Amino acid sequence: CAALADNDTMISCAETQAEDVIATMECLTALGAFIGRNENGFAVSPVDKKNLPKETIFFPCGESGSTLRFMLPVACALGIRGAFEMKGRLPRRPINPLDEQLENHGIKLWREGDVLHCEGQLQPGDDYEIPGDISSQFISGLIMALPLLNAPSRLSVTGTVESGGYIEMTLEAAEAFGMKIEVEKDYYRTEHSGSFMSRNVREYKFDGTETYKSPGIIETEGDWSNSAYWMCAGAMPRGRVVLHGLNKNSAQGDSALYKILSKMGADVSAVEDAILVKEDRRHSIEIDARPIPDLIPVLAAIASVGSGKTTIRNAQRLRIKESDRLTSTKDVLKSLGASIQETADGLMIDGVKSLRGGTVDSHDDHRIAMMAAIASAACESVPVTINGAECVNKSYPNFWNDLRSLGKKVIEG
Repeated sequence: CAALADNDTMISCAETQAEDVIATMECLTALGAFIGRNENGFAVSPVDKKNLPKETIFFPCGESGSTLRFMLPVACALGIRGAFEMKGRLPRRPINPLDEQLENHGIKLWREGDVLHCEGQLQPGDDYEIPGDISSQFISGLIMALPLLNAPSRLSVTGTVESGGYIEMTLEAAEAFGMKIEVEKDYYRTEHSGSFMSRNVREYKFDGTETYKSPGIIETEGDWSNSAYWMCAGAMPRGRVVLHGLNKNSAQGDSALYKILSKMGADVSAVEDAILVKEDRRHSIEIDARPIPDLIPVLAAIASVGSGKTTIRNAQRLRIKESDRLTSTKDVLKSLGASIQETADGLMIDGVKSLRGGTVDSHDDHRIAMMAAIASAACESVPVTINGAECVNKSYPNFWNDLRSLGKKVIEG
């Protein structure tokens, strides 16, 4: 939003080294923004939208799905000829139906190896439609792009909306930069496709006459997704962790962890600006993964040393993350001594008294590496060795130092 705004913006942000953030920064720089970075955040001078490059722009997305899914529709809305480089598992992660919507509205897309190319000018329309159960990032990308088209557009999100909190965060960010997006919340409409059926639809309307307006200075919220590891550490054997800087009323979907840990038996309380999580007991619950997919690996670690059987459902989308997270979560926890089974859309976990430890592979997935580190709190026989642990740099480069600050012995090699 800052890169698309009318004036410079200072973004106050505690984490500036994450590889996903850097990938987005480098893509915006390629587009023509100037972004200065220091320990306090980012100073952003926006893209000159009246003097965009005519030649092909190379966008180094790395392994960042959010970077690709945000930048692609924005580049198309600006009429950019672009080449998006994808690394790791990203070329195998889905881009459909976002690509279908772009192609239906004036864009030509093609692949050359691990590079996705686009050219053309995205056209406005009232017939943009995306299912809500594949990736909220498709929706976020279109919400940021469609206001740039200088004419009215409408985006319909159909079916069950998963990770809806991330869509709300996108709307909040756009609103902070002066955008007024009309939202018609959930309602039903009837369609004919062989037979009549009802489905849930949410619509977003853009008048195309507004511009992103810089607020001057803006501060990012504390990150519930990364804080989740420390909250879950507090719920593990002998755990006690205090966290500061989190907004309990945040639109972030992972803020639901506060209530989930209480239901799992942890002692969770809030005093002024602090959240305290202490070990109390760990018992089984059923977890719906749809609104909180990123929390599933570390919640599975807690359930592994609880009492009873924990069932995790509606988690099939985890199969298209940096790893197949249902399989990688099961493999890592089973190697550490958990009693865990994989189902088509989730996990079934029978709690045991403790884990034994051992050597596991991160599967080159940052959330799996961090989950294994938190699981080590329940390992009583041997230490946990995590191969490929550097993958945490994708989202949380300071993870291992922060783990040390909580008294954990961490040896890197």
